[in-house]
Amino acid sequence: MAQCDECGEHENMPYNCRRCGGTYCSTHRLPESHDCPGLNEWNDPDGVFDSGFDDSVNEGGQSSGVSDRIGVNTGPGGPLGYFRDNMTYVFLGLMWLTFAAQLVVQLTAPWLVGPIFVLQSDHLLRVWTWVTSIFAHGGFGHIALNSIVLYFFGPVVERRIGSKKFVALFLVAGMAAGLAQAGVSAIMYPGIPSGVVGASGAIAAILGVLTVLNPSLTIYLYFILPMPLWLATTLFVGYSVFVSATGGIGAGGVAQLAHLAGVAIGLAYGAKLKQEGERAPQELQLGGGGGPGRGPGGPGGPGGRF
Repeated sequence: MAQCDECGEHENMPYNCRRCGGTYCSTHRLPESHDCPGLNEWNDPDGVFDSGFDDSVNEGGQSSGVSDRIGVNTGPGGPLGYFRDNMTYVFLGLMWLTFAAQLVVQLTAPWLVGPIFVLQSDHLLRVWTWVTSIFAHGGFGHIALNSIVLYFFGPVVERRIGSKKFVALFLVAGMAAGLAQAGVSAIMYPGIPSGVVGASGAIAAILGVLTVLNPSLTIYLYFILPMPLWLATTLFVGYSVFVSATGGIGAGGVAQLAHLAGVAIGLAYGAKLKQEGERAPQELQLGGGGGPGRGPGGPGGPGGRF
């Protein structure tokens, strides 16, 4: 029988703390229950307490992170803990909520659809559309296909790079792809307004990251046809280049340049990550046609869905 160092209770089966070496009863056996000094020296190498959103914990127990300054707990037990490793599904939800909002606005105030949801070549300074256009889509088939591709590829990349970096990749690539399409359209086709909607620029970046990390990754087009990822990406890029060269960057109502910009961003970021040496899963199933976000039509001019 031993005595608990915290409360003095006698314990028949005492617990020895591996961090401070003390002896404790069942009530005080956990390090946090007896104010174990070892907790101050633990840097959490496995990220057990890391939310994926704030990497600012330091040795002194102080943090310069935004979440600490505003008192928001993003840890596993906090109100925002769900979002860790689940941002793919958050983005999927935002896509469908935005699509529903588009339908409502289309029915009630159709003249507001463009100013709210579409990144337009003649209104590039509407900064909010840099983001809203990523989640907006041109029709049910458009958003359904993008959702399928994001559902299969997104979690793989998010688990590999972490939720915070995944959010940055998705949003930065999505905005850059849309701006590339709309900006070049404004230069090449002055006086002809065009618009861009869709998440394919962001999804193409995810595709590019995976292609670099594991080019031999097997995907199943239409859930039937097996194909290595490097070949699928090559065909996707080749198709976009060919169509752009023969019909323009918005040929078929598809934002071809946005696709290419997204892939380029993903390839560049994937090259940076590859030195870490971790591989992606060996098989994925992918349904759809013509690459991420391919769909007819768009808000007009040489822009379109992507």
